[in-house]
This record gives sequence, C-alpha cells and structure tokens, in this order.
Amino acid sequence: MTEDMKKADGPAGAVHIAHHLANSDNFQNLFQEGMSLVEETAMYLDGDGREEAKLLPRPASLAYATESMRLTTRLMQLASWLLLQRAVNEGEMSREQAGSEKNKVRLDKLSSATGGPSWDELPQTLRELIERSTRLQERVVHLDKMLYRKGPEEKASEPINDNPVASQLNQLHAAFGKLG
Repeated sequence: MTEDMKKADGPAGAVHIAHHLANSDNFQNLFQEGMSLVEETAMYLDGDGREEAKLLPRPASLAYATESMRLTTRLMQLASWLLLQRAVNEGEMSREQAGSEKNKVRLDKLSSATGGPSWDELPQTLRELIERSTRLQERVVHLDKMLYRKGPEEKASEPINDNPVASQLNQLHAAFGKLG
C-alpha cells in the first residue's frame, strides 16, 4: 500500500480507506450507475411512465405524481453529490470546497412511501426505479459519512469529556445557547 493510501485514523494507526475508495474504480462504477439511473429515469418518466400514469385510478395517480417528484429530487441530489466527489477526485475542487458545497445537497431526507396505500398500484417500472434509487442513496450516504466525518486531527481540538451527561449538556448548550 502506498503512503498516499495510508492515513492514520486513530491511536492504533488504522488505515482510513474512504479516500482511497472514493478515488477507485468502485467510485467510478458508483458514478456510472448513478448517472445511468438518472438518464433511465428521465427517459421512463418522459415516455412509458407518462402513458402508464394516464391509466391509473385517481389515488394511484396522485401517488405516482408524488413518488415521481421524490424520485427525481433524490436522483438530482445524488447526481450533485457524485459530481462534487468526481470534481475532488479529478483535482478540480478541494475536499474542503466540496464539503462546503455538499452542505446544499440533502442526501438523508429523501424518502419514499414504499409500502404506502397506493404503492402496489404504481407501475412496476416506477417502483423498481424508486427501489434502485434508494439503494444508491444508502451507498452514497455511507460513503459520504466515511469521507466527511471528523478525523482525529479535528477531534483533538475538541475537549475530551468522558462524562456522557456532561457531553449531552454541552451539545444542548452548543445547539440552544445558555439554558435557564
């Protein structure tokens, strides 16, 4: 393993592989999968999906409209994240710049009502696209957490507190200001 691939991540000198993973063929495959899913979804929603939606009963039609908007939003957020990470990988943007820009990307709040009252009435292709997009979202969220979590050098500047109650009070204080 090269020195660039090794990054101490703790007292035992554990290797932090997230940055290597983000620059690997695995990321390229994830990127391709994401962009292909965006394209496939756009073609479906503009073509067969539009025709299938016209045949749905009213409740399912409303569910279709809602879920197709959620799907489109999810995929646009995922594509934004993937493009930011690719820019970092290609040296067009620093990790810090990407970290700042990625704050505009919402990966964790993009849900779908799978199993909801009209879910089974939705066209099979739409349900499959939604399921694939949520699996992709889970993978991207996992990689994002690995890449952008605070490292040991950032944690070193924070006070060490072994008291969980005091730690929670400090977090509340930081979030809401002085209590009382």
